[in-house]
Amino acid sequence: MIIDFAGRRVLITGSTSGIGFAAAKGFLAAGAHVVINGRSEKSVAAAIEKLGGPVGRVEGFAGDLSDEAACARLVAEYPDFDILINNLGVFGPQDFFETPNSEWRRFFEVNVMSGVQLSRAYGPGMASRGWGRIVFISSESGVNIPADMIHYGFTKTAQLAVSRGLAKRLAGTGVTVNAVLPGPTLSEGVAEMLKADVERSGESLEKVAADFVNTHRSSSIIRRAARVEEVANMILYVSSEQASATTGAALRVDGGVVDTVI
Repeated sequence: MIIDFAGRRVLITGSTSGIGFAAAKGFLAAGAHVVINGRSEKSVAAAIEKLGGPVGRVEGFAGDLSDEAACARLVAEYPDFDILINNLGVFGPQDFFETPNSEWRRFFEVNVMSGVQLSRAYGPGMASRGWGRIVFISSESGVNIPADMIHYGFTKTAQLAVSRGLAKRLAGTGVTVNAVLPGPTLSEGVAEMLKADVERSGESLEKVAADFVNTHRSSSIIRRAARVEEVANMILYVSSEQASATTGAALRVDGGVVDTVI
Protein backbone atom coordinates (compact mmCIF):
# COMPACT_ATOMS: atom_id res chain seq x y z
CA MET A 1 0.00 0.00 0.00
CA ILE A 2 1.39 3.38 -1.04
CA ILE A 3 -0.09 6.30 0.88
CA ASP A 4 0.34 9.60 -0.94
CA PHE A 5 -0.65 12.98 0.48
CA ALA A 6 0.80 15.12 -2.31
CA GLY A 7 -1.25 18.31 -2.61
CA ARG A 8 -3.05 17.75 0.71
CA ARG A 9 -2.96 20.42 3.43
CA VAL A 10 -2.75 19.06 6.97
CA LEU A 11 -3.15 20.73 10.36
CA ILE A 12 -1.93 18.82 13.41
CA THR A 13 -2.65 20.48 16.74
CA GLY A 14 -0.32 20.00 19.68
CA SER A 15 2.39 18.68 17.38
CA THR A 16 5.73 20.01 18.57
CA SER A 17 6.42 16.69 20.29
CA GLY A 18 5.02 13.24 20.93
CA ILE A 19 2.38 11.59 18.76
CA GLY A 20 1.59 14.83 16.92
CA PHE A 21 5.22 15.35 15.94
CA ALA A 22 5.53 11.75 14.76
CA ALA A 23 2.40 12.23 12.65
CA ALA A 24 3.85 15.41 11.17
CA LYS A 25 6.97 13.51 10.14
CA GLY A 26 4.84 10.83 8.50
CA PHE A 27 2.66 13.28 6.60
CA LEU A 28 5.70 15.19 5.34
CA ALA A 29 7.37 11.99 4.18
CA ALA A 30 4.19 11.15 2.25
CA GLY A 31 4.15 14.50 0.43
CA ALA A 32 1.71 16.61 2.44
CA HIS A 33 1.91 20.31 3.26
CA VAL A 34 1.88 20.34 7.06
CA VAL A 35 1.12 23.04 9.62
CA ILE A 36 2.24 22.12 13.11
CA ASN A 37 1.09 23.81 16.30
CA GLY A 38 2.44 24.53 19.74
CA ARG A 39 1.82 27.08 22.45
CA SER A 40 5.01 29.11 21.95
CA GLU A 41 6.98 30.47 19.00
CA LYS A 42 10.10 28.87 20.46
CA SER A 43 8.65 25.35 20.60
CA VAL A 44 7.17 25.66 17.11
CA ALA A 45 10.44 26.92 15.60
CA ALA A 46 12.41 24.15 17.29
CA ALA A 47 9.99 21.50 16.00
CA ILE A 48 10.13 22.84 12.44
CA GLU A 49 13.92 22.76 12.54
CA LYS A 50 13.88 19.22 13.90
CA LEU A 51 11.40 18.08 11.24
CA GLY A 52 13.70 19.40 8.52
CA GLY A 53 10.99 19.03 5.89
CA PRO A 54 11.18 20.42 2.36
CA VAL A 55 11.13 24.23 2.21
CA GLY A 56 7.57 25.49 1.86
CA ARG A 57 5.90 22.24 2.93
CA VAL A 58 6.06 22.68 6.70
CA GLU A 59 4.83 25.72 8.60
CA GLY A 60 3.99 26.47 12.20
CA PHE A 61 1.32 28.25 14.18
CA ALA A 62 1.98 29.30 17.77
CA GLY A 63 -1.07 29.59 19.99
CA ASP A 64 -3.15 27.86 22.65
CA LEU A 65 -5.95 26.37 20.57
CA SER A 66 -8.17 25.82 23.59
CA ASP A 67 -8.65 29.61 23.35
CA GLU A 68 -11.31 30.93 20.96
CA ALA A 69 -9.23 33.94 19.97
CA ALA A 70 -6.25 31.75 19.04
CA CYS A 71 -8.50 29.48 16.95
CA ALA A 72 -9.93 32.53 15.16
CA ARG A 73 -6.41 33.77 14.45
CA LEU A 74 -5.44 30.37 13.06
CA VAL A 75 -8.49 30.20 10.78
CA ALA A 76 -7.85 33.72 9.51
CA GLU A 77 -4.26 32.78 8.65
CA TYR A 78 -5.09 29.33 7.27
CA PRO A 79 -8.71 29.28 6.04
CA ASP A 80 -8.67 25.76 4.56
CA PHE A 81 -7.26 22.33 5.33
CA ASP A 82 -7.93 18.95 3.76
CA ILE A 83 -6.97 17.02 6.87
CA LEU A 84 -7.44 18.06 10.51
CA ILE A 85 -5.75 16.07 13.26
CA ASN A 86 -7.16 17.12 16.64
CA ASN A 87 -4.22 15.95 18.73
CA LEU A 88 -3.93 18.75 21.30
CA GLY A 89 -4.36 17.40 24.81
CA VAL A 90 -3.31 17.43 28.43
CA PHE A 91 -3.22 14.57 30.90
CA GLY A 92 -2.04 13.76 34.38
CA PRO A 93 -3.13 11.72 37.39
CA GLN A 94 -5.14 13.43 40.11
CA ASP A 95 -7.57 11.98 42.62
CA PHE A 96 -11.22 12.66 41.87
CA PHE A 97 -11.86 14.14 45.32
CA GLU A 98 -8.92 16.52 44.96
CA THR A 99 -9.59 17.70 41.39
CA PRO A 100 -11.11 21.20 41.44
CA ASN A 101 -13.68 22.51 39.00
CA SER A 102 -11.00 24.62 37.34
CA GLU A 103 -9.08 21.48 36.30
CA TRP A 104 -12.22 19.82 34.93
CA ARG A 105 -12.86 22.96 32.87
CA ARG A 106 -9.23 23.19 31.71
CA PHE A 107 -9.13 19.57 30.57
CA PHE A 108 -12.44 19.96 28.76
CA GLU A 109 -11.43 23.17 26.98
CA VAL A 110 -8.06 21.76 25.85
CA ASN A 111 -8.98 18.17 25.07
CA VAL A 112 -12.49 18.60 23.70
CA MET A 113 -13.33 22.17 22.75
CA SER A 114 -10.16 22.77 20.75
CA GLY A 115 -11.22 19.98 18.40
CA VAL A 116 -14.85 21.10 18.38
CA GLN A 117 -13.91 24.65 17.39
CA LEU A 118 -11.53 23.63 14.62
CA SER A 119 -13.81 20.94 13.23
CA ARG A 120 -16.60 23.51 13.08
CA ALA A 121 -14.27 25.91 11.27
CA TYR A 122 -12.78 23.51 8.72
CA GLY A 123 -15.45 20.82 8.23
CA PRO A 124 -17.77 22.86 5.96
CA GLY A 125 -14.94 23.68 3.55
CA MET A 126 -13.99 20.02 3.33
CA ALA A 127 -17.62 19.10 2.63
CA SER A 128 -17.95 21.74 -0.09
CA ARG A 129 -14.87 20.32 -1.84
CA GLY A 130 -16.16 16.75 -1.48
CA TRP A 131 -13.15 15.39 0.41
CA GLY A 132 -11.70 15.69 3.88
CA ARG A 133 -10.46 13.91 6.95
CA ILE A 134 -11.04 14.84 10.59
CA VAL A 135 -9.30 12.73 13.21
CA PHE A 136 -9.65 13.06 16.99
CA ILE A 137 -6.80 11.61 19.04
CA SER A 138 -8.71 10.11 21.94
CA SER A 139 -7.37 7.35 24.22
CA GLU A 140 -8.12 3.90 25.53
CA SER A 141 -8.84 5.86 28.73
CA GLY A 142 -12.03 7.03 27.04
CA VAL A 143 -13.30 3.44 27.15
CA ASN A 144 -11.36 2.13 30.15
CA ILE A 145 -11.70 5.10 32.52
CA PRO A 146 -8.66 5.24 34.84
CA ALA A 147 -9.53 5.66 38.51
CA ASP A 148 -6.64 8.08 38.97
CA MET A 149 -7.53 10.27 35.96
CA ILE A 150 -11.33 10.37 35.83
CA HIS A 151 -11.33 13.97 34.57
CA TYR A 152 -9.02 12.94 31.72
CA GLY A 153 -11.04 9.83 30.83
CA PHE A 154 -14.20 11.93 30.74
CA THR A 155 -12.73 14.21 28.06
CA LYS A 156 -11.55 11.26 25.98
CA THR A 157 -15.04 9.72 26.06
CA ALA A 158 -16.45 13.08 25.01
CA GLN A 159 -14.14 13.06 21.98
CA LEU A 160 -15.60 9.72 20.92
CA ALA A 161 -19.11 11.16 21.11
CA VAL A 162 -18.15 14.22 19.06
CA SER A 163 -16.31 12.11 16.49
CA ARG A 164 -19.18 9.68 15.97
CA GLY A 165 -21.82 12.40 15.86
CA LEU A 166 -19.84 14.56 13.45
CA ALA A 167 -19.29 11.60 11.14
CA LYS A 168 -23.08 11.26 10.93
CA ARG A 169 -23.51 14.99 10.39
CA LEU A 170 -21.10 14.83 7.43
CA ALA A 171 -22.63 11.68 5.94
CA GLY A 172 -22.34 11.47 2.16
CA THR A 173 -20.04 14.49 1.82
CA GLY A 174 -16.77 12.65 1.21
CA VAL A 175 -15.49 13.79 4.61
CA THR A 176 -14.68 11.06 7.12
CA VAL A 177 -14.44 11.58 10.87
CA ASN A 178 -12.73 9.06 13.11
CA ALA A 179 -11.09 8.71 16.50
CA VAL A 180 -7.75 7.05 17.18
CA LEU A 181 -7.33 5.55 20.65
CA PRO A 182 -3.70 5.14 21.73
CA GLY A 183 -2.83 3.17 24.81
CA PRO A 184 0.23 3.88 26.96
CA THR A 185 2.68 5.49 24.54
CA LEU A 186 6.27 6.61 25.00
CA SER A 187 5.72 10.28 24.33
CA GLU A 188 7.70 13.06 25.98
CA GLY A 189 4.80 13.61 28.37
CA VAL A 190 4.85 10.01 29.54
CA ALA A 191 8.64 10.12 29.80
CA GLU A 192 8.33 13.14 32.10
CA MET A 193 5.69 11.38 34.19
CA LEU A 194 8.02 8.39 34.63
CA LYS A 195 11.20 10.41 35.07
CA ALA A 196 11.39 9.98 38.84
CA ASP A 197 10.93 6.19 38.53
CA VAL A 198 13.68 6.01 35.90
CA GLU A 199 16.09 7.95 38.12
CA ARG A 200 15.20 5.94 41.21
CA SER A 201 15.47 2.53 39.55
CA GLY A 202 18.38 3.14 37.21
CA GLU A 203 16.46 1.21 34.54
CA SER A 204 15.88 2.39 30.97
CA LEU A 205 12.76 4.43 30.16
CA GLU A 206 11.48 1.55 28.02
CA LYS A 207 11.82 -0.90 30.93
CA VAL A 208 10.17 1.44 33.40
CA ALA A 209 7.35 2.12 30.92
CA ALA A 210 6.85 -1.62 30.40
CA ASP A 211 6.68 -2.12 34.16
CA PHE A 212 4.11 0.68 34.38
CA VAL A 213 2.03 -0.94 31.66
CA ASN A 214 2.16 -4.36 33.27
CA THR A 215 1.24 -2.92 36.68
CA HIS A 216 -1.41 -0.36 35.74
CA ARG A 217 -2.64 -1.70 32.38
CA SER A 218 -2.26 -5.39 33.06
CA SER A 219 -4.61 -6.36 30.23
CA SER A 220 -2.03 -5.15 27.70
CA ILE A 221 -1.22 -7.81 25.14
CA ILE A 222 2.01 -6.30 23.81
CA ARG A 223 3.26 -5.86 27.41
CA ARG A 224 5.01 -2.57 26.69
CA ALA A 225 4.33 1.02 25.82
CA ALA A 226 3.76 1.80 22.16
CA ARG A 227 6.14 3.99 20.21
CA VAL A 228 4.79 7.30 18.95
CA GLU A 229 5.46 6.16 15.38
CA GLU A 230 3.17 3.17 15.86
CA VAL A 231 0.28 5.49 16.72
CA ALA A 232 1.19 7.88 13.91
CA ASN A 233 0.92 5.01 11.42
CA MET A 234 -2.76 4.61 12.25
CA ILE A 235 -3.32 8.36 11.99
CA LEU A 236 -1.78 8.43 8.52
CA TYR A 237 -3.79 5.45 7.33
CA VAL A 238 -7.17 6.75 8.50
CA SER A 239 -6.34 10.11 6.89
CA SER A 240 -5.55 8.51 3.55
CA GLU A 241 -7.54 7.92 0.40
CA GLN A 242 -7.34 4.19 1.14
CA ALA A 243 -9.43 4.65 4.31
CA SER A 244 -12.39 6.20 2.47
CA ALA A 245 -14.88 3.62 3.79
CA THR A 246 -13.84 4.09 7.43
CA THR A 247 -15.82 6.76 9.27
CA GLY A 248 -17.47 7.13 12.65
CA ALA A 249 -14.97 4.59 13.98
CA ALA A 250 -12.95 4.36 17.18
CA LEU A 251 -9.67 2.79 16.09
CA ARG A 252 -7.58 1.38 18.92
CA VAL A 253 -3.77 1.44 18.96
CA ASP A 254 -3.76 0.38 22.58
CA GLY A 255 -1.66 -2.77 22.52
CA GLY A 256 -4.75 -4.78 23.43
CA VAL A 257 -5.36 -2.98 26.75
CA VAL A 258 -9.13 -2.73 26.16
CA ASP A 259 -10.30 -6.30 26.59
CA THR A 260 -12.94 -6.56 23.89
CA VAL A 261 -13.17 -8.13 20.46
CA ILE A 262 -14.84 -5.03 18.96
